[in-house]
Amino acid sequence: MSRFDVRRPGATGRSRAVVLALVTAVALLLSACGAGGRPSGEEGGAQPGITPQSVKVGAHFPLTGVASPGYSDIPTGTQAYFAYVNANGGVNGRQIEYVFRDDAYNPTQTSQVVNELVLQDQVFAMLGGLGTPTHSAVLDYLNSEGVPDLFVSSGSLLWNQPERNPQTFGWQPDYEIEAKIIGQYVAQNFPDAKVGLFLQDDDLGRDAEVGVRRYLDAQIVAAERYTPGNTDVAPQIAALQASGADLVIGFNVPSYTALSQLQSLRLNYTPQWVYSNIGSDPALVGSLLARFSEGAVTDAGLLDGVLTTEYLPSVEATADPWTQLFTRVWQEHGTGGELTNFRIYGMAQAYAFVQALQAAGPEPTREGLVSAVEREGAQMQGPWLAPYRFSEQSHAGISGVKMSRIAGAGTEDLTPVQVTDNGEAPITAYQGPPSTPPPNGIPVPPA
Repeated sequence: MSRFDVRRPGATGRSRAVVLALVTAVALLLSACGAGGRPSGEEGGAQPGITPQSVKVGAHFPLTGVASPGYSDIPTGTQAYFAYVNANGGVNGRQIEYVFRDDAYNPTQTSQVVNELVLQDQVFAMLGGLGTPTHSAVLDYLNSEGVPDLFVSSGSLLWNQPERNPQTFGWQPDYEIEAKIIGQYVAQNFPDAKVGLFLQDDDLGRDAEVGVRRYLDAQIVAAERYTPGNTDVAPQIAALQASGADLVIGFNVPSYTALSQLQSLRLNYTPQWVYSNIGSDPALVGSLLARFSEGAVTDAGLLDGVLTTEYLPSVEATADPWTQLFTRVWQEHGTGGELTNFRIYGMAQAYAFVQALQAAGPEPTREGLVSAVEREGAQMQGPWLAPYRFSEQSHAGISGVKMSRIAGAGTEDLTPVQVTDNGEAPITAYQGPPSTPPPNGIPVPPA
């Protein structure tokens, strides 16, 4: 029996009233503190991860394991840009403390490290947690805890459910709209092609297939899927070849771009390849080709002529003012190694987060940060090539991509930036002017 049980024998009327008052006081205290005695994060209340001098931001990434090549660069880019902002005074006088943990691309480990970030590190917000299977494992938890879950590093449609998951926002173009733009380009430029699909067998592949079939359903002769973790893609590539597909669209992670290319080489199968931007980084795929072939293939030459999409400036675009800014940031605050496209991705996310934090005001709250992204997000400008789709009704990220062709270590533009939305929304050329960074490289706060 609880020591606060008012039904215990012998309790007088007065003592029962005292006990009831004590129970009520304790309940009010606990409700004010939230689970585990932590601040609840209600508007105007004490905020986890915020002090007058700092704001703490958390993330999970595969720093080790099979998904670490390339993806482990992303948080180092984010960290470098935050260090640059901190060196220039921070945001509203606060230094950004960035804490990222290794989940090895394992959903169970993701749950563990995110729990630590929320309960032990007391982060104010999450930023850019990577991966569909990994981040979906903590989606409900972050939303139930009221933790702003900004700019997930994945193109899944799961991040755009504001009624169910009001704290969570996507960032990059989702797989459906990217696939729509690819599908339209192929339909217009390869109208006689027999199209095959090479898809990851999860939300990535399913979302992409929906988008592609809006424009190419009548041309598709085969759809082959691989299970992440199974590195034998010989059956899928052989089936695509047997189907007569002479153009193959791949929505897959980088290691499976390398595996599909090596298997095609063994089979002397030479379709026109089109890969999603998530699997087409030449430098990374080139290193994977060399590793998987044990040196028989030494660079990314197999990718020459491959079609892909882009929504951020490339590290090879040395004349681009954003690439020049990020090069300077990396030289001043990087942790070693070369600037990569993945580090540019991380810096671009950090740039967007700084804008969101500025818009949340000088005394930011968790609720205020979410409201700021909904209110200001669609107007935020940065290195991304197309606007965000953020509003109270939409937590979807970047609205478009441009088609390009891989040539050596870089790419050649094939189209202007194309923008669209999910479902039957039309695809149109983006008419907005390209953005340039402010002179000091830090977003201008909203008026």
